[in-house]
Amino acid sequence: MRRICWGLLLASLLPCAAVADEFDQGLATLWEVLWHQSGTPTRIVRWENDIRVRIHGVNAAAHREHTLQALRTVTGEAGIKLIDVSGQPDESTANLNVEITADTALEDNQPCVTYLDFRTETKIESASIQMRSKDAWRCAYHEAMHVMGVRGHPAGQTVLSYFPWKIDGLLPLDKVMLRAWYSPRMAGGMTPFEALPVLADELVATSANKAAAAQIRDQFFSSTIQQMHAYANGQGDVPAVVKRSGKATNEGIRYGRTEMSYFLGIAYLEGTTVQRDATQAVRWLERAATMGNRGAQAKLGAFKQ
Repeated sequence: MRRICWGLLLASLLPCAAVADEFDQGLATLWEVLWHQSGTPTRIVRWENDIRVRIHGVNAAAHREHTLQALRTVTGEAGIKLIDVSGQPDESTANLNVEITADTALEDNQPCVTYLDFRTETKIESASIQMRSKDAWRCAYHEAMHVMGVRGHPAGQTVLSYFPWKIDGLLPLDKVMLRAWYSPRMAGGMTPFEALPVLADELVATSANKAAAAQIRDQFFSSTIQQMHAYANGQGDVPAVVKRSGKATNEGIRYGRTEMSYFLGIAYLEGTTVQRDATQAVRWLERAATMGNRGAQAKLGAFKQ
C-alpha cells in the first residue's frame, strides 16, 4: 500500500520509480533484519573486542580458507580485528569456534547455525558456528553475518535472505548493515527504533540523490511506526519475512508485542525515529509494564520521578 501511495512522489524524487522502489526495499530489508525468526524484534548486540577464531572438525582444512575469507570480509567492514588461533598453542583462547560437522549432522532445513553468547543483550562475549561439510561453502558468508550480531533473515538482496542473491560474498546491503552496526552512532542494547535511523542513514549515504532518499527514509519511518502501533496493540502483524521463516511461534509473537510496546515507549521518550512525545511515551511504557516488561517498569518509574 505504501508504494502505491508514494508512486507519483517517488517518481519525481528519484531519477526513476524503479530506483525509488529499490531504495524503499532496502529500507524494508534493514527493518526486517532487526527481527528474530520467532517473531520478536531484537536489540543490537555486537563485538566490543577482537575476535579469536578456531576452525576445526570434519574436513576443516578444506574449508579453512573460504571460511576465513568470509570472516575477514565481515570483520573488515565492521572494523573488528580477526585473529586465527586454529592449531596454535593459544587456540583455547578462541571466542569464536567454527565447527565443520559431518554431512549427517544438523538438519536439511538448517545445515548451518550460529549461536551468540551474551550475558546482557548488548555485548557478544563469544560465539560458535556449526556447518555441515557439504554445505560449508554456501553457508560461510551467511553465518559470518550472524556472528557479527546481525540476527535477522530479511527478504531483500542480502546473504542473510532465505532466497540468497549471492552466497560467496557480501552484497551492498550487507556492507551497509555492518558499517552501521559498528559505527560510533550505534551501541549495544539499542532498540530497533534507535538502530533504524543509523542503518537508514548509512543507506542514504550510498544514494546518488541524498535529499530525495532522506525524504523517502522519513516516510518509511512514519509508515513503520504506524504499523508497529497496530502490531503492539494486537491488531497488526509481524513482518511477512518472519512468518515465511516457518519458525515464528505464538509465544514469540506475544512476547514481541510486549517488547514492541516498550520499544515504542523508548522511541517517543527519546525522540528516535519519531518526534519526542511524553504522553505517547508514558502510554506505551505503561502498556508494556502491565504486560510484565521489567525494562518498561523501571523506565516508567524513573520517568515519573
